[in-house]
Amino acid sequence: MMVEDIVKVFLPATLAFVVGIGLTPLLTHFLYKHEMWKKKSGKLALDGASAAVFNELHKEKEVGTPRMGGVVIWGSALITTLGLLFLGTLFPGTLLEKLSFLSRNQTWIPLATLILGALVGLLDDWLEVKGSGDYVAGGLSLKKRLLVVAAIALGCALWFYYKLEVMSVGLPFYGDLYVGWLFVPIFVIVAIGLYSGGVIDGIDGLAGGVFAAMFSAYAGIAFYQDQINLAAFCAVIVGGLLAFLWFNIPPARFYMSETGSMALTLTLAVVAFTTDTLGTGHGLSALPVIALPLIATSVSNILQITSKRLRGKKLFLVAPLHHHFEAVGWPGYKVTMRFWIVSVVCALFGMIIALVG
Repeated sequence: MMVEDIVKVFLPATLAFVVGIGLTPLLTHFLYKHEMWKKKSGKLALDGASAAVFNELHKEKEVGTPRMGGVVIWGSALITTLGLLFLGTLFPGTLLEKLSFLSRNQTWIPLATLILGALVGLLDDWLEVKGSGDYVAGGLSLKKRLLVVAAIALGCALWFYYKLEVMSVGLPFYGDLYVGWLFVPIFVIVAIGLYSGGVIDGIDGLAGGVFAAMFSAYAGIAFYQDQINLAAFCAVIVGGLLAFLWFNIPPARFYMSETGSMALTLTLAVVAFTTDTLGTGHGLSALPVIALPLIATSVSNILQITSKRLRGKKLFLVAPLHHHFEAVGWPGYKVTMRFWIVSVVCALFGMIIALVG
């Protein structure tokens, strides 16, 4: 059975990578043909002021490179998931049926969240390059995006609370901590917090490697908990991320952008809760460690805004954190690779936290 489970996790992940590699030429042709990139470089900081340092660092990178590269990630995951389901139905009693990992108790909600987040993000990306009017910088305003993320997270939280009757969170060396109805706002806050870290998608290759490490960690946690379908789902996302990363390393063929970051951060939140009390583990307690690069990115933004408002000066040369390192002179590839290393270390340590106690 162990061998079958290993095959069920790794074979779909490999297939997702192959699908992603095959999907990329079609996506690339569409994106470049329709010029799906920003027509003017530059962006505003979160406080509404001009992001002068960022704009100087990236004035030649903001235009000419398409957005929507995240389609490779969730597209390959979706095709692989539904493809194996179809083949398993077509050939019952064979290995193909055993490889199908779409199940109501483990992967329906993560897959639905992935696609919902991806579609909303895709709309934002489309408006970013084509839209105007009621939107900020062509895309959905931050307030609108946060409302969407909160709404999706609320729907997931209510499903966990009412349908799955999850009312506690796991704590290492303690057990399950009953939180009752507070589980719902905790879920929403965690999802919004992770989404805010999605701005880590700012340097070629950075976000892809960081997310791959995080989902690999949760694949391992789910596997240990005998949630094999969930482990396979996380591994499939990693396969899609690696296919994306193949084309996103410098110089990037396209950027992940909102369709990737919104889908992945929302799904990461769902996976963390699914590997918590549902999996008799501590997937949520491990999240601050596994997702530390996202959290550090988000916190650096908060600290920057707070410092400017209270002290009248910036704490970092530019926020978020990875751009600060660029501003002090680190080449983009050095920032990316060091974030990758930190992400892998955090993933390994986070797995220990999730599995002890």
